[in-house]
Amino acid sequence: MPSPVSALVRQRLNLVGRFSSADVTTIADDEQPTASGLPTAATDAIWNSVRAWYATRLLPSVTICLRHRGQTILHRSIGHERGNAPTSPNDALRVSAQPGSLYNMFSASKAVTAMLIHHLDDRGLLHVDDRVADYIPEFAKHGKGRVTIRHVIAHRGGLPTVRDVPMNPSLLADDGAILQLLCDAKAESQPGRRLAYHAVTGGFLLGEIIRRVTGMPIRDYLDETVRRPLGFDSFQYGVPLAELPRVAEDAWTGPNPPLPIARMVKRGFGVTMPEAVDLANHPTFLTGVVPSGNIVTTADEACRFMEMLRREGELDGVRVFEPRTVRRAVGETSYMEVDDILKLPIRYGMGFMLGDKLLSLFSPGTPMAFGHLGFTRILIWADPERELSCAILSNGKPLIAQDLPVWLNVPRTIASRLPRVRHAG
Repeated sequence: MPSPVSALVRQRLNLVGRFSSADVTTIADDEQPTASGLPTAATDAIWNSVRAWYATRLLPSVTICLRHRGQTILHRSIGHERGNAPTSPNDALRVSAQPGSLYNMFSASKAVTAMLIHHLDDRGLLHVDDRVADYIPEFAKHGKGRVTIRHVIAHRGGLPTVRDVPMNPSLLADDGAILQLLCDAKAESQPGRRLAYHAVTGGFLLGEIIRRVTGMPIRDYLDETVRRPLGFDSFQYGVPLAELPRVAEDAWTGPNPPLPIARMVKRGFGVTMPEAVDLANHPTFLTGVVPSGNIVTTADEACRFMEMLRREGELDGVRVFEPRTVRRAVGETSYMEVDDILKLPIRYGMGFMLGDKLLSLFSPGTPMAFGHLGFTRILIWADPERELSCAILSNGKPLIAQDLPVWLNVPRTIASRLPRVRHAG
């Protein structure tokens, strides 16, 4: 048991407590790597990269599910889903993370919401080049009448934030109030002109379009389109109240960001980093519907979703999306343009962040990869060239911290150990 002095030091450094990997690792249904043609040394190297990341003490827990050529070659968890945050008391009950533990995907949810819109396009119920105001007429106020669904999905809608409106539980619980704010807001730029990450706003617009087109809430449409066909147990916007204890508790870790970065976060999310983590753990957020950021699931189901997309819409004999739908979604819409909110060069598709030969979240040398980042150390992706799909979920929330290069080394190790089997055309 750590001393009160060491606990105080740990809190000041925003480090988690116990971090020895030997007694907090849970292995689920790893297949023999050779079943997919992969040597055992490859999965050992990948898992060691995860362990090295966990050892930075900025993550209460990490869970990973990795598929290669359709085989689950790594499905493991390490750490604690609750009770081991920097501010946890010494006598807190530490609950070990399990491969079946639930985690919030946060912004990786955007890829799922976008796919629901693409599905409606294929059904002929809308077109991505329709105007948002064709379905939400009141949105046309203040010159927003030319904003299209494509603009919103591609982060070019001109409404990345609603300024001076802090995100809080009472607001999240009021769908009508959020929609009214979005309709009353003035655009920050002309539609299509500027790339600016729509961290929260875009999802609520897309969710409302789905409701008005189908007559059902986005939760029900996700259920009908993805969850039931694929046999998922979780993978839904929020959780029922009774399921709250199963959701990994998020922890603000690492140093406070420098002022320019802190301002960027406040502009994009409407709250500071510590406030964002507090909000992430609030029951209203975890049981509500936030289309851009609160799908709660397991690493296995997140990985299976990406595996389905890698296979162009089909998994285990069940077709969810047409191949052309997936190809449209992952087609490039911007190439290394600096995002006005994230202040980074991002290669985007219509709902996805894309890989690249040089700068890529999924490792350099992954031009065909597609997926999405989640707040702050969540990553889901598929790489058709390597026949892989992967989900890495964590409840540690550092921003600019010493674990960053170690975290990015995990997808780099995966890419280096899983050889390319098909070259880009």
